[in-house]
Amino acid sequence: WGTMQGPFSLCPGDPGSLELVRGLYDELLPHFSSKQFNVGCDETFDLGQGRSKEECLRRGVERVYLDYLLKIHREVEERGYTMQFWGDIIVHTPELISELPKNSIALEWGYEADHPFDEHGAMFASSGIPFYVCPGTSSWTSIAGRTDNAVGNLLSAAENGLKHGAAGYLNTDWGDHGHWQALPVSYLGFAVGAAYSWALEANRDMDIAAVVSTHAFRDPTGSMGRVAYDLGNIYKAPEVTVHNGSALFWTLQRPFEQLRKSERPWPRYAALLEAIDGAMAPISHARMQRPDAALIVREYENTARLLRHACLRGQLAAQQQGGEGATPEALDDDMRDIIREYEDIWLARNRPGGLTDSVAALEKARADYKSDSTITKRVQTNTRVVSEGDFAPCKPANSLAGHTWQGTPCPALIFLDTLICILYNSFRSSKKATLKSRLK
Repeated sequence: WGTMQGPFSLCPGDPGSLELVRGLYDELLPHFSSKQFNVGCDETFDLGQGRSKEECLRRGVERVYLDYLLKIHREVEERGYTMQFWGDIIVHTPELISELPKNSIALEWGYEADHPFDEHGAMFASSGIPFYVCPGTSSWTSIAGRTDNAVGNLLSAAENGLKHGAAGYLNTDWGDHGHWQALPVSYLGFAVGAAYSWALEANRDMDIAAVVSTHAFRDPTGSMGRVAYDLGNIYKAPEVTVHNGSALFWTLQRPFEQLRKSERPWPRYAALLEAIDGAMAPISHARMQRPDAALIVREYENTARLLRHACLRGQLAAQQQGGEGATPEALDDDMRDIIREYEDIWLARNRPGGLTDSVAALEKARADYKSDSTITKRVQTNTRVVSEGDFAPCKPANSLAGHTWQGTPCPALIFLDTLICILYNSFRSSKKATLKSRLK
């Protein structure tokens, strides 16, 4: 998810689309015991851009969407199931909500702390359409989570779900762009969502770090919950707001050239490195009573290492002071080691499916350190003084010593050595002039 190049949705005007859906339902539904069925139908941004363009211009995008959704509902109902569908499209045309079947369930989703659960919940409630509120853990596209955003989002969903009579609370966890977050990063969001949805008033003022430490990590010292809470708030430290993600995540995802051309302000990476170390400090005091305690420590240590790597990558791209150690060679070695540990950790807890794609995204970041031949010359040019030794002159040999061919002294090799030095010194002079002009 994340690359919106259409068209990518089924064409609602093509009878083959509905035939395809029927076949999938008949093949898959018998394998599940639940009688509630989520048919999706969210984020249909491309509707009206492909083969459905003419029909959408004539009847309206919203009407075309709703009519197709009603056809889907009939297929689901005929098979004895209750249709759930994501409600993000229909809320843009509130006047059509009342036409939805009363025996369907709208899934009102949104993942920012300020998502309008109140406004959208009121729409569904006034139309008599059952709905769930669907917040999320805020773990995806963040590496380490977004604690404060998750708490705000989960709390708002509970408050406004109760206010407007929501039929349920669906806590979501996603893995966009490679699913770089380890499973325990989501534990805080899982725990908070469970507490707020089950008993909001009893849990509204709970000590989240302590509760997560006790009930999710089984750590009586409170240390692991503290690490999860504070490392999950590193996303706030750059003071660079990113919708549905973190600045450090995108520092790893985006190529160097795109990072350099960005008009966003650069985070203060040196301060971020200190914040990461501070957030991780309590992990040595954790005493988790779980069989996977050692694995959780490894997962968090590699998570912190990814965050630190993103900071060094940012320093390299931004040419910030304090990033002298952020050389392409050092970052290449660091990412190689991160990937090795990442693969081991993934396979210790998860099936292999998805690992190749996930690692490919990390390898793409690593490729920058090898492919950008000019990066070493760009970094730190504002503070580095180019010395004469950077381009020391070449001196040709003045004797036959060391210039032999099959053990016999060879004057031709001295001539070749002299010619190479002449060419090199010519290059040296032009290169020094170029570097000095860049330093001005």
